[in-house]
Amino acid sequence: MRAKFAALAIALVVAFAPPAWAGSYLDRAALLLDEAHKEGDLLMPHTNDKELCLLVRDLAAARARAARKMEVPLQVAKAHPHLLLVMENLERAADAAVEGSFKKFMEHLQVAREEDKLVRTVLSQLGYALPDLCAKR
Repeated sequence: MRAKFAALAIALVVAFAPPAWAGSYLDRAALLLDEAHKEGDLLMPHTNDKELCLLVRDLAAARARAARKMEVPLQVAKAHPHLLLVMENLERAADAAVEGSFKKFMEHLQVAREEDKLVRTVLSQLGYALPDLCAKR
């Protein structure tokens, strides 16, 4: 009887743990995407501010590193490559801004925004959505 109860308890934990893990991933992804979007919007009219460009580049590099090290639940694994592309293209956009190339900045920013849409689309197709961080304020 104890063995059956223990097996049932383990099965319940395993059955309900993955959605919680997916929820954690969604929170982390939402945070990364939200901050990246804000910085891209802020930097666009200020690409001539080298100190701001350098700060955004450093922040974008840190987000890209964090995204590469994230644990990704199987339920949302198809969306993660697009998240990585968002982070990498925003880092490249900031690099281009530091170098003074507004054209390259805009090209990478556009790719990042397209990949952001793909992250959200893939998650939606998988039955998930990113939380609205503004709603929690």
